[in-house]
Amino acid sequence: METAESTGDTAEMKQKVINAIKLVYDPEIPVDVYELGLIYEITVYPVNNVYVLMTLTSPNCPSAESIPSEVKERVQEIEGVNNVEVELTFEPPYSQDMMSEVAKLELGFL
Repeated sequence: METAESTGDTAEMKQKVINAIKLVYDPEIPVDVYELGLIYEITVYPVNNVYVLMTLTSPNCPSAESIPSEVKERVQEIEGVNNVEVELTFEPPYSQDMMSEVAKLELGFL
């Protein structure tokens, strides 16, 4: 059973992971991958092992290799993080509806 302290630590670590992921941009779009809605899941397991499930704007994205690698590198730079696993999926397929309002505003969709 999780204690309140470990739940708080997990939430704090998850926020650090989100902040790190927000430093990663699709080179063709001036919005970070988190605000674009490319991150489907972030799980922080005991001893700060981090799992990220993400997608790309398209399976043929020219940055298909570099974006997941950069996400992994950014998360691994967080002090206290042990292991990082980034999994790429295309289910459900990405759509512009997944963007945050911040991203939609930045890209002129609002």
